[in-house]
Amino acid sequence: MQEIKEYVAKKKLTISHFILENKLKLKLVIVQVNDDPASNSYIKGKLKDLNEVGIEGELIKLPSETTQNELLSLVNKLNKDNSVTGFIVQMPLPNHIDENIIKENISITKDVDGFNLLSKINPATPNGIVTFLKDNQYDFTSKNALVIGRSNIVGKPMAKLLLSLNMNVTVVHSFTKKDDLSYYIKNADLIIVAVGKPNFLTNEFIFKKDAIVFDVGINRIDGHLVGDCEKNLKVSYQSPVPGGVGLLTRLSLLLNLLEVYRNGI
Repeated sequence: MQEIKEYVAKKKLTISHFILENKLKLKLVIVQVNDDPASNSYIKGKLKDLNEVGIEGELIKLPSETTQNELLSLVNKLNKDNSVTGFIVQMPLPNHIDENIIKENISITKDVDGFNLLSKINPATPNGIVTFLKDNQYDFTSKNALVIGRSNIVGKPMAKLLLSLNMNVTVVHSFTKKDDLSYYIKNADLIIVAVGKPNFLTNEFIFKKDAIVFDVGINRIDGHLVGDCEKNLKVSYQSPVPGGVGLLTRLSLLLNLLEVYRNGI
Protein backbone atom coordinates (compact mmCIF):
# COMPACT_ATOMS: atom_id res chain seq x y z
CA MET A 1 0.00 0.00 0.00
CA GLN A 2 1.35 3.43 -0.95
CA GLU A 3 2.12 6.14 1.57
CA ILE A 4 -0.97 8.38 1.57
CA LYS A 5 0.99 11.66 1.63
CA GLU A 6 3.05 10.64 -1.41
CA TYR A 7 -0.03 9.31 -3.22
CA VAL A 8 -2.02 12.51 -2.64
CA ALA A 9 0.88 14.72 -3.74
CA LYS A 10 1.15 12.86 -7.06
CA LYS A 11 -2.60 12.98 -7.68
CA LYS A 12 -2.71 16.72 -6.95
CA LEU A 13 0.10 17.27 -9.44
CA THR A 14 -1.90 15.40 -12.08
CA ILE A 15 -5.00 17.52 -11.33
CA SER A 16 -2.93 20.71 -11.54
CA HIS A 17 -1.54 19.74 -14.96
CA PHE A 18 -5.04 18.86 -16.22
CA ILE A 19 -6.44 22.24 -15.13
CA LEU A 20 -3.50 24.11 -16.64
CA GLU A 21 -3.52 22.23 -19.95
CA ASN A 22 -7.26 22.71 -20.42
CA LYS A 23 -7.19 26.32 -19.18
CA LEU A 24 -10.02 25.62 -16.76
CA LYS A 25 -11.36 28.32 -14.47
CA LEU A 26 -12.95 26.51 -11.55
CA LYS A 27 -14.25 27.90 -8.27
CA LEU A 28 -15.19 26.12 -5.06
CA VAL A 29 -17.07 27.94 -2.29
CA ILE A 30 -16.97 26.64 1.28
CA VAL A 31 -19.80 27.72 3.57
CA GLN A 32 -19.07 27.43 7.30
CA VAL A 33 -21.60 28.01 10.08
CA ASN A 34 -19.53 26.81 13.02
CA ASP A 35 -16.27 27.52 14.80
CA ASP A 36 -15.39 23.87 15.34
CA PRO A 37 -11.57 23.44 15.66
CA ALA A 38 -11.60 20.30 13.49
CA SER A 39 -13.62 22.13 10.81
CA ASN A 40 -11.28 25.12 10.93
CA SER A 41 -8.25 22.89 10.42
CA TYR A 42 -9.94 20.90 7.65
CA ILE A 43 -11.09 24.03 5.79
CA LYS A 44 -7.61 25.53 6.02
CA GLY A 45 -6.28 22.38 4.35
CA LYS A 46 -8.96 22.49 1.65
CA LEU A 47 -8.15 26.08 0.74
CA LYS A 48 -4.45 25.18 0.59
CA ASP A 49 -5.21 22.29 -1.79
CA LEU A 50 -7.30 24.50 -4.06
CA ASN A 51 -4.54 27.07 -4.30
CA GLU A 52 -1.93 24.40 -5.09
CA VAL A 53 -3.83 22.96 -8.06
CA GLY A 54 -5.00 26.29 -9.50
CA ILE A 55 -8.64 26.35 -8.37
CA GLU A 56 -10.17 29.49 -6.89
CA GLY A 57 -11.40 28.94 -3.36
CA GLU A 58 -13.69 31.14 -1.28
CA LEU A 59 -14.70 30.73 2.35
CA ILE A 60 -18.01 32.22 3.45
CA LYS A 61 -18.00 32.05 7.24
CA LEU A 62 -21.34 32.81 8.86
CA PRO A 63 -22.03 33.37 12.56
CA SER A 64 -23.41 30.41 14.51
CA GLU A 65 -26.63 32.41 15.07
CA THR A 66 -27.41 32.25 11.34
CA THR A 67 -30.97 30.98 10.86
CA GLN A 68 -31.93 28.04 8.69
CA ASN A 69 -33.77 30.34 6.28
CA GLU A 70 -30.73 32.60 5.97
CA LEU A 71 -28.52 29.61 5.16
CA LEU A 72 -31.07 28.30 2.66
CA SER A 73 -31.12 31.70 0.98
CA LEU A 74 -27.34 31.55 0.56
CA VAL A 75 -27.52 27.96 -0.74
CA ASN A 76 -30.09 28.99 -3.36
CA LYS A 77 -27.94 31.97 -4.35
CA LEU A 78 -24.90 29.71 -4.86
CA ASN A 79 -27.03 27.21 -6.82
CA LYS A 80 -27.77 29.97 -9.34
CA ASP A 81 -24.32 31.57 -9.43
CA ASN A 82 -22.70 30.62 -12.75
CA SER A 83 -19.28 31.75 -11.51
CA VAL A 84 -19.33 28.99 -8.87
CA THR A 85 -18.42 25.53 -10.16
CA GLY A 86 -19.45 23.86 -6.93
CA PHE A 87 -19.81 24.44 -3.20
CA ILE A 88 -19.96 22.64 0.11
CA VAL A 89 -21.65 23.40 3.41
CA GLN A 90 -19.24 22.35 6.13
CA MET A 91 -20.66 19.98 8.73
CA PRO A 92 -21.57 19.98 11.55
CA LEU A 93 -24.18 22.72 11.55
CA PRO A 94 -25.65 24.36 14.67
CA ASN A 95 -28.43 22.35 16.32
CA HIS A 96 -31.15 24.78 15.21
CA ILE A 97 -30.42 24.03 11.53
CA ASP A 98 -31.69 20.80 9.98
CA GLU A 99 -28.72 19.33 8.07
CA ASN A 100 -30.96 17.16 5.90
CA ILE A 101 -32.97 20.14 4.65
CA ILE A 102 -29.76 21.97 3.75
CA LYS A 103 -28.37 18.95 1.91
CA GLU A 104 -31.60 18.44 -0.02
CA ASN A 105 -31.50 22.04 -1.25
CA ILE A 106 -27.97 21.90 -2.67
CA SER A 107 -28.31 21.52 -6.43
CA ILE A 108 -26.91 18.22 -7.72
CA THR A 109 -25.05 20.26 -10.33
CA LYS A 110 -23.11 22.03 -7.54
CA ASP A 111 -23.01 19.30 -4.86
CA VAL A 112 -19.29 18.61 -4.47
CA ASP A 113 -19.78 16.75 -1.17
CA GLY A 114 -22.32 14.37 -2.70
CA PHE A 115 -24.75 14.81 0.20
CA ASN A 116 -27.91 15.29 -1.87
CA LEU A 117 -29.62 11.89 -2.20
CA LEU A 118 -30.05 12.49 -5.94
CA SER A 119 -26.42 13.40 -6.48
CA LYS A 120 -24.28 11.31 -8.83
CA ILE A 121 -21.23 12.23 -6.76
CA ASN A 122 -20.04 9.92 -3.97
CA PRO A 123 -19.45 11.62 -0.59
CA ALA A 124 -15.84 12.75 -0.28
CA THR A 125 -14.54 10.53 2.53
CA PRO A 126 -15.88 7.18 1.23
CA ASN A 127 -14.91 8.15 -2.31
CA GLY A 128 -11.38 9.09 -1.20
CA ILE A 129 -10.84 5.74 0.53
CA VAL A 130 -12.21 3.71 -2.38
CA THR A 131 -10.22 5.66 -4.98
CA PHE A 132 -7.04 5.04 -2.98
CA LEU A 133 -7.78 1.31 -2.78
CA LYS A 134 -8.59 1.11 -6.50
CA ASP A 135 -5.34 2.86 -7.39
CA ASN A 136 -3.57 0.24 -5.25
CA GLN A 137 -5.27 -2.54 -7.26
CA TYR A 138 -7.31 -3.74 -4.29
CA ASP A 139 -9.70 -6.58 -5.16
CA PHE A 140 -13.05 -5.80 -3.52
CA THR A 141 -15.18 -8.68 -4.81
CA SER A 142 -16.55 -11.06 -2.15
CA LYS A 143 -14.27 -9.76 0.60
CA ASN A 144 -15.67 -8.90 4.03
CA ALA A 145 -15.93 -5.19 4.84
CA LEU A 146 -16.71 -3.94 8.33
CA VAL A 147 -17.90 -0.34 8.75
CA ILE A 148 -17.76 0.81 12.37
CA GLY A 149 -20.04 3.84 12.61
CA ARG A 150 -23.40 4.66 11.01
CA SER A 151 -23.26 8.41 10.34
CA ASN A 152 -24.89 9.87 7.25
CA ILE A 153 -21.58 11.48 6.27
CA VAL A 154 -19.27 8.44 6.44
CA GLY A 155 -20.73 5.18 7.77
CA LYS A 156 -23.87 4.76 5.68
CA PRO A 157 -22.49 6.07 2.34
CA MET A 158 -19.31 4.03 2.92
CA ALA A 159 -21.34 0.85 3.31
CA LYS A 160 -23.41 1.67 0.22
CA LEU A 161 -20.30 2.31 -1.89
CA LEU A 162 -18.59 -0.91 -0.78
CA LEU A 163 -21.75 -2.90 -1.53
CA SER A 164 -21.71 -1.49 -5.06
CA LEU A 165 -18.19 -2.96 -5.38
CA ASN A 166 -19.51 -6.44 -4.53
CA MET A 167 -18.15 -6.64 -0.98
CA ASN A 168 -19.93 -8.39 1.88
CA VAL A 169 -20.66 -5.42 4.14
CA THR A 170 -21.46 -5.32 7.86
CA VAL A 171 -22.24 -2.08 9.71
CA VAL A 172 -21.74 -1.91 13.48
CA HIS A 173 -21.56 1.01 15.91
CA SER A 174 -20.56 2.13 19.38
CA PHE A 175 -23.54 0.26 20.90
CA THR A 176 -22.71 -3.10 19.31
CA LYS A 177 -21.96 -5.72 21.96
CA LYS A 178 -18.25 -6.40 22.37
CA ASP A 179 -18.55 -10.13 21.67
CA ASP A 180 -20.37 -9.40 18.41
CA LEU A 181 -17.85 -6.71 17.50
CA SER A 182 -14.98 -9.14 18.12
CA TYR A 183 -16.54 -11.68 15.79
CA TYR A 184 -16.99 -9.20 12.94
CA ILE A 185 -13.48 -7.78 13.38
CA LYS A 186 -11.91 -11.23 13.37
CA ASN A 187 -13.48 -11.99 9.98
CA ALA A 188 -13.02 -8.60 8.30
CA ASP A 189 -10.71 -8.01 5.35
CA LEU A 190 -11.35 -4.26 5.27
CA ILE A 191 -12.28 -2.19 8.34
CA ILE A 192 -13.45 1.44 8.23
CA VAL A 193 -13.59 3.04 11.69
CA ALA A 194 -15.64 6.23 12.09
CA VAL A 195 -17.23 6.42 15.54
CA GLY A 196 -15.50 9.50 16.98
CA LYS A 197 -14.14 7.63 20.00
CA PRO A 198 -10.36 7.65 20.57
CA ASN A 199 -8.74 4.21 20.71
CA PHE A 200 -12.05 2.48 20.05
CA LEU A 201 -10.25 -0.20 18.05
CA THR A 202 -7.29 -1.75 19.87
CA ASN A 203 -5.00 -4.77 19.71
CA GLU A 204 -7.16 -6.53 22.26
CA PHE A 205 -9.18 -7.60 19.21
CA ILE A 206 -7.97 -10.35 16.88
CA PHE A 207 -7.49 -9.30 13.25
CA LYS A 208 -6.84 -11.11 10.02
CA LYS A 209 -3.12 -10.76 9.28
CA ASP A 210 -3.86 -9.22 5.88
CA ALA A 211 -6.63 -6.93 7.17
CA ILE A 212 -6.64 -3.28 6.09
CA VAL A 213 -7.86 -0.54 8.46
CA PHE A 214 -8.85 3.02 7.59
CA ASP A 215 -9.11 5.29 10.62
CA VAL A 216 -11.55 8.13 9.90
CA GLY A 217 -11.59 9.43 13.47
CA ILE A 218 -10.24 12.85 14.43
CA ASN A 219 -10.13 13.39 18.20
CA ARG A 220 -8.20 15.97 20.22
CA ILE A 221 -6.52 14.76 23.41
CA ASP A 222 -4.18 17.11 25.29
CA GLY A 223 -3.76 19.22 22.17
CA HIS A 224 -2.88 16.26 19.94
CA LEU A 225 -4.89 14.71 17.12
CA VAL A 226 -5.60 11.01 17.54
CA GLY A 227 -7.80 8.64 15.62
CA ASP A 228 -10.41 6.06 16.58
CA CYS A 229 -7.75 3.34 16.48
CA GLU A 230 -4.83 2.48 18.68
CA LYS A 231 -1.54 2.91 16.84
CA ASN A 232 0.30 -0.12 15.43
CA LEU A 233 -2.64 -2.47 15.11
CA LYS A 234 -1.63 -6.00 14.11
CA VAL A 235 -2.87 -5.65 10.54
CA SER A 236 -1.21 -5.42 7.13
CA TYR A 237 -2.05 -1.73 6.69
CA GLN A 238 -3.42 1.03 8.95
CA SER A 239 -3.99 4.61 7.77
CA PRO A 240 -2.22 7.21 9.93
CA VAL A 241 -3.83 10.01 11.95
CA PRO A 242 -3.18 12.75 11.09
CA GLY A 243 -2.05 12.57 7.47
CA GLY A 244 -4.34 9.76 6.40
CA VAL A 245 -8.04 9.74 5.57
CA GLY A 246 -8.24 13.53 5.95
CA LEU A 247 -5.84 13.93 3.02
CA LEU A 248 -7.83 11.40 0.97
CA THR A 249 -11.05 13.31 1.73
CA ARG A 250 -9.52 16.59 0.62
CA LEU A 251 -8.20 14.96 -2.56
CA SER A 252 -11.62 13.48 -3.26
CA LEU A 253 -13.13 16.95 -2.96
CA LEU A 254 -10.89 18.11 -5.83
CA LEU A 255 -11.82 15.07 -7.92
CA ASN A 256 -15.51 15.61 -7.14
CA LEU A 257 -15.25 19.24 -8.24
CA LEU A 258 -13.83 18.13 -11.58
CA GLU A 259 -16.67 15.62 -11.89
CA VAL A 260 -19.25 18.33 -11.12
CA TYR A 261 -17.62 20.50 -13.80
CA ARG A 262 -17.79 17.67 -16.37
CA ASN A 263 -21.43 16.91 -15.51
CA GLY A 264 -22.31 20.56 -15.93
CA ILE A 265 -20.79 20.94 -19.40
